[in-house]
Amino acid sequence: MGSRPQTKGTKYGEISDDLRERIVSGEYPPGAQIPGEDDLMSEWGVARETARKALQVLRNEGLTEVHRGVGIFVRSFSRIRRDAVRRLSSEQWGGGRSIWDADVAERALDVEGVAVDEVKAPEDVARVLDLGPDAMVCRRSRRYVVDGTPVMTAVSYLPADIAAGTAIAEPDPGPGGIYARLADLGFAPAEFREEVVSRMPRPAEVESLRLDVGTPVITIARTAYAADGRAVEFNDMTLNAAAYVLDYRFSA
Repeated sequence: MGSRPQTKGTKYGEISDDLRERIVSGEYPPGAQIPGEDDLMSEWGVARETARKALQVLRNEGLTEVHRGVGIFVRSFSRIRRDAVRRLSSEQWGGGRSIWDADVAERALDVEGVAVDEVKAPEDVARVLDLGPDAMVCRRSRRYVVDGTPVMTAVSYLPADIAAGTAIAEPDPGPGGIYARLADLGFAPAEFREEVVSRMPRPAEVESLRLDVGTPVITIARTAYAADGRAVEFNDMTLNAAAYVLDYRFSA
């Protein structure tokens, strides 16, 4: 998590540091209730605002969650380790497996609100996919829920001249997902590019991902390229930052 200069030298920072150490050490395990404002005021002899700030620091870091009318608890959701290299390998989708299998293994995964339609390519999408001004794209929208927690929304765009009338335009594209179907059509992804940005969420994202106050999102814009260099998919993803660890490994 790095240093926290914004809390260093403050009383609420001292309190949050103490609580964090107790969470990390396992004194307060996942799902355990931690001291509330009244408890901290009594234990540390501080004002309510100081206690509130200390608790907010932990909540902003994604370590705790509030159960309304009950108290504050150590977050029990285990972060997803997103191994970008493994999940996008041709061995994964080429073998008929979902790329999500690399992320969640045996955890419960639900894909909700799948919607597929054909629309005029938005300007930024047309630019990435190198399409003309009136080109059409197949748009696939969905939300991913792991262990009952919404973790990501995603919208994929594929050139309609490739995807229209194929399994890619169906809610369930079949084993291996859309990358396997692109391969069937002669447009197997040979290279991927991902641009990663962290920011605070928009109101609709707070609602869709059920984000706690102060939780940022991570956006990943991924472009898939066929062997001839043609961009065959643009995927705009929004991740709950508290739910993820992004794992990238490279050869030196």
